Formats: sequence, C-alpha cells, structure tokens
Amino acid sequence: MATPHLKNFIDGRWIDSVSGNAFEDLDPATGEVIATATKSTMADIDKAVEAAKRAADQWRLFPAPKRGEMLYRAGEIMLKRKDGLAREMTREMGKVLAESRGDVQEGIDMTYYIAGEGRRQFGDVVPAELPNKWAMSMRHPHGVVAAITPWNFPFAIPAWKIAPALVAGNAVVFKPASLVPAFSVEFCKVWEEAGLPPGVLNLVLGSGSSVGNLLVEDPRIRAVSFTGSNSIGKGVHTIAGRRGIKATCEMGGKNPCVVWEDADLSLALGGVLRGAFGSTGQRCTATSRLLIHDKVYDKFLGMLVAETKKIRVGNGLDPKTTMGPAVDQGQLDCDLEYIEIAKKEGAKLVLGGSRLENGDFKHGFFVEPTIFEGLKPSMRLWQEEVFGPILAVARFKTFEEAMKLANDCPFGLTSAVYTQDLTVSMRFVESMDAGMIHVNSPTIGGEPAVPFGGLKGSGVGDREMAKEGVRFFSESKTVFLDYTGQTRASNIY
Repeated sequence: MATPHLKNFIDGRWIDSVSGNAFEDLDPATGEVIATATKSTMADIDKAVEAAKRAADQWRLFPAPKRGEMLYRAGEIMLKRKDGLAREMTREMGKVLAESRGDVQEGIDMTYYIAGEGRRQFGDVVPAELPNKWAMSMRHPHGVVAAITPWNFPFAIPAWKIAPALVAGNAVVFKPASLVPAFSVEFCKVWEEAGLPPGVLNLVLGSGSSVGNLLVEDPRIRAVSFTGSNSIGKGVHTIAGRRGIKATCEMGGKNPCVVWEDADLSLALGGVLRGAFGSTGQRCTATSRLLIHDKVYDKFLGMLVAETKKIRVGNGLDPKTTMGPAVDQGQLDCDLEYIEIAKKEGAKLVLGGSRLENGDFKHGFFVEPTIFEGLKPSMRLWQEEVFGPILAVARFKTFEEAMKLANDCPFGLTSAVYTQDLTVSMRFVESMDAGMIHVNSPTIGGEPAVPFGGLKGSGVGDREMAKEGVRFFSESKTVFLDYTGQTRASNIY
C-alpha cells in the first residue's frame, strides 16, 4: 500500500508546494511513516494569503447568522466522524483514544457554541448628543487572519481559533504544527464538506521556522492567534507589535496543584493523576508542580506513587493503555534531559525516570511517568515547562508558604486547590497568579463559554474562547447617522 501524500489546501484545492519538497509524518508509538507531507515555502504562503484576501471580501458580506449555520454543519460532520478522527489523532501524535475522543469533542463543543455567535454579534445603540441623530456600534472583521497551532491538541485548539475567526467574517490561513499534518488535513476536510467557500480557510503545511514567521510578517495578515512555546510566542508578538496588528499568544504553563490538609485525598489523587500524566504530560494545562500540606504529605505521596505505578504505558490505540508516548524524539530527549537536570540539582527521584525501549517500546518514544520530591523554587524543574510526564513535588506548612511556592514561577496559566474549607479556597482564588483556577478539580480543561488564557509568561494579548474569542477576531466600528437633512450651524442645539 502506497504511503499517503498530504497537500496544502489553498483556494478550495488540494495542491503541492511549489518547491516539490516533502517531510515524513511518523507514528510516535511505532516509528512508522504514516504519510509524507508537502513542505511549504514563501511562495505557498503568498498563494494562501492571496486566496484568503480574495475570499475575505465576499465572506464578510455573507450574513453572520448564515456563517453560524455553516459552523453548525461543520459541527454535525465532526460529530459523525468523531471516532475516526480520534483514531487518526492517536496514531499521529500518540495520546490514548479516550483523550483523543475528548479532544475532538472539545472541538465539537466549541464549534457549536461559536456557531451561536452568528446571531449574537451585538453592538450598542446609544442616545446621541444632538437631536435628529443616531449613534451605534457594530463588529467588523479584520479581513485575513492567521491561526498557528500546536500538535498536542490538534483538533480543539484549531477549532477554538478558526471557528470564531470564521463566524466573525474573516478568512483564515491555518498553519498547524509540522508533527500533525495528517490530522490537520482531516480538520480542513470537515470544513470543505460543510460547504465553506473556496479561500475562506487555507492550510499550509511545514515547519514553523520556515513558514510561521513568513505568515506573521505578511502585510496582508491583520491578526494572529498563536499557541506554542514562550520563546516563539514572544517572537510572534514582537513581529505583530512592530506591524501594528492584533496578536494573542498562549504560551504554556508550569501549573501548581495545592493539596490542603482537609482535602478529600481520593478526589485529589484522581485529579493529580489526570493532570500530571494525562496526555503524557503534553498539555499547557498539565499539573507539573504538586504542593502537599505537611500534615497529609506522607500519606498522599504514598497514595500517588502507588497509583502511578498502575499506569500502563503503550500504544495509544490499545484500549488497555493509559499513557501514550512522547510525540517525537525531540520531546523524549527533552523529558530525559530534565530528569537528569533534576537529579543533578538535588531533587529526589521517587518513581520512574527512565526511557522504555525494550519489546513493544523498541521503536517508539516512551518514558516512564516520573515523580520527584524535595523540589525548591531555585530548581529548573520547578521553574521551566518540560511538557512531559514529570511531576515536581514540594511540602508546605502554611497558606502563605503554599502561595509563595505556587506563585514563584514565570508562568501563570492554570492552577488547582483541593480543600473542603471555603475560606482557603477563596483566599487561593484571590492570591493565585493564574488566568484559570480550579477548586477541587484538576488543572486541566476549559469550557467554550468562559475565557481561556494565562498571566505572566503564559500569555499575552486577548483571551481565547467565549465571547472574547469572537471579539479578538473583530473590531468595533462606530456609526453616526444624522437625519436632519441639512447642515448644522454648530454641534449645539
């Protein structure tokens, strides 16, 4: 059977890069080549942006409620294809099937929710200061926008960027991570089947270094939504600032979970396991720092180690697997490097810490779920995002100590506290420097109706999702209508 070849989607057609070059798409569990993908160049970016520019002029005139109906149709197609999409996702980036189904469902939920925004793009009508005059505000699309997305949530994140961009009346150039080209093609096929006009959504495949910056630099791009690393996000925001265009950059996290002395330990245990080792720790919202109250420290850590030992690592397509591989060799190397860094800096390895490479693991990128204790804020494992199944644990005695530890970090995306004490939970909500706070639930997850994003090094620009997402992809336009039928002598009665 021939290896599939993946192409760009530009102006409603599936076409190869003008360079004729391609790159390989690998299964991280087996090392097998899934497909080859066309490798885009500046010329391909130019084609995609020009197609989007032509389409944007017509798409913005398409009534917003009708744009919303198209999103509903896309959502129906997503729902019908959910299981097949989940399997494609697992094969390409490794997360277990249950997590892939959740990823697709999050994209479905977001698309349905944003579809309703086609009938909710409200402005304001206000009393004018002069007689026989009317004043109002309305929303206006930017024109052509760029969506630059990561590999770890290849359905949910494109959906929460592209759906609001489309319903607001923009045309989109979509640049996904080079590790998930096959799934990105499937994502665009959904919109093609839904009847989106040619050029309204365009896909360019290739590396961020060769394609992403070119896209942000293009003078026809009027807004950029980016999710990825802190270093690249700052670069995107710098370029956008220099050009004077809007940019929102979601740039990762180092998220703390605080287990208070009165916590329901069974509830907290489930939340920490999901938060730390779900998706192999490859989430910006992953629980990567665990703070345990001194009074329950030994008991809870013992419970956590015992349950972590039960995690079954393997191919995500196997229904018995509970944690899949790292996405590629580079991420695996990063995980192993930070394990060694933590050891050298004096952290105590409690569990895991090794690559799995025998038998069924031989050709994949597998690492054990890993726990370190004795962490201090000066240690790199406490400060730096790893994006792997490596949990840093620390002990505290007072609320003030817990908050100092939790906030002593350059990131501020999400956080969690487990407690039965309302006072503690509300003090945590007020004191935590994070964009999202969970009480008695894991650090992971979001919902379409509320904003997603962080503080400090976790994000810059507007929030994503909810009404904020649509507002990012549009501008406010104010209209004054004078119906006196004559020139006014002055701006007074």
